[in-house]
Amino acid sequence: MTPEDTGLKRLFPSVKFMLVVLILMPAPSTPMLQNCSQPNQPALLDALNPVFNLSAIRPVMNLTTCTNITTFFTLYGILGVDEKAQLLNTYIWLDYWWMNEFISWDPIQCGTDKIALPREKFWTPDIVINEFMNENTAPTVPYMYLSSDGSVHDALPVRVVSSCNLDIYTFPFDVQTCNLSFNSYLHSAKDIKIVLGLPAESISEFSKEAMATMGEWELLDITADKPPHPDEDESTYIDMLVFHITVRRRPTMYVVNLLLPSCFLITVDLFSFLLPPQTVDRSSFKMTLILGYTVFLLIMNDLLPITGNTIPLINVFFSLCLALMVASLLETILVTNLLCGSARFPPVPRWVRVLVLQFLGCLLCLPHTQEESDTEVSAVKAKSETDEERPEEREPATEDKAVEELRSLGRDLQAVRQQVERQLGRKREAEDWMQVGFIIDRLLFTVYILFLSVSFITIIIIWVTSYKQ
Repeated sequence: MTPEDTGLKRLFPSVKFMLVVLILMPAPSTPMLQNCSQPNQPALLDALNPVFNLSAIRPVMNLTTCTNITTFFTLYGILGVDEKAQLLNTYIWLDYWWMNEFISWDPIQCGTDKIALPREKFWTPDIVINEFMNENTAPTVPYMYLSSDGSVHDALPVRVVSSCNLDIYTFPFDVQTCNLSFNSYLHSAKDIKIVLGLPAESISEFSKEAMATMGEWELLDITADKPPHPDEDESTYIDMLVFHITVRRRPTMYVVNLLLPSCFLITVDLFSFLLPPQTVDRSSFKMTLILGYTVFLLIMNDLLPITGNTIPLINVFFSLCLALMVASLLETILVTNLLCGSARFPPVPRWVRVLVLQFLGCLLCLPHTQEESDTEVSAVKAKSETDEERPEEREPATEDKAVEELRSLGRDLQAVRQQVERQLGRKREAEDWMQVGFIIDRLLFTVYILFLSVSFITIIIIWVTSYKQ
């Protein structure tokens, strides 16, 4: 933006506002007319010298006359928002208009209809911004305009550091509304009243056109109102004009730097369930993922708002992602223990067999089958029984050395049979525990997906609803 464009934008609302002021402002009842000896500025300055001595009093001929201060401003830039200190930092062009009943001259006689003179030579209203929390560091403007009809135009830039009740629950998709309250610090409404110089829609439009900063915040709207006062006695309250500035945060930087990486990492953690749980690679992978996510949060901590009582939704989002990763690691440890140590476990309890192997197994499409094991055990038993019967059928009437050998062989075969039965039983128990581990892994994977989907959809709906308001 060139300096010429900035000057035109600054001048255009003032010119339009001047026409409104000339219509709205009442003429002074008994003005003091200044006579100029020559139609030039030095003669006019000499004629105004007596008025300079009246700068200490309100410029009215009658003390019962109220001075109307007509004001408006143009928001030139939103410099930043401090969430920790609850401050809004803006830069505005501020305009005041009022009538000085001590001033009046003939434009033809004095050669001009207005003149710029130092501010300290005239009375200025004690208008303050209640939310102001710091010193005005904007450049000072030492002059203001005086018109021949007694109207005074005071314009100055102000860097406003104002307090604002910030609600950052929906950060970074938050919309904030901050107030700027203009009122006299000392004079009651009987002496000074503040009047809005332009419609709030025009102020908002001019501010959007003049906005020079394209930073984190976007101006949405500016509205204005006057707080109602039930007391009709104007000497008991101070007149006030409140501007409501609504701004919206641009979330692109936070989406790219915070939300997308978190979504990528939680997606990788979700797909890690496809790794075989009986190997140590899956648990090592999840531990590495948690460590990387923790380092990521520490690096990006400066981008997160520092809050007081309200916890931003994005902090809940990050805590949820970390909790899901930790839960998936604990689930992997549990399942790996079941799969790798199943041979040492006692038989599966009946309630676990009914609830997990039969009910949850069918529900998760992992039915439990043990026909092969039962068939093997039956075959071994049948063969062993046959081997036991044969010596009894062929036993001769007299015991001899061959019979003793056969009996010894039968005892050996019976021991082998018992050993095989024990091995097959332990194998079946280990297979049952492994099946329990697979079913629990599938169940927790399903719960992980459902919980992740519901949580993310809820958070996204809250953010979208807040951003569209």
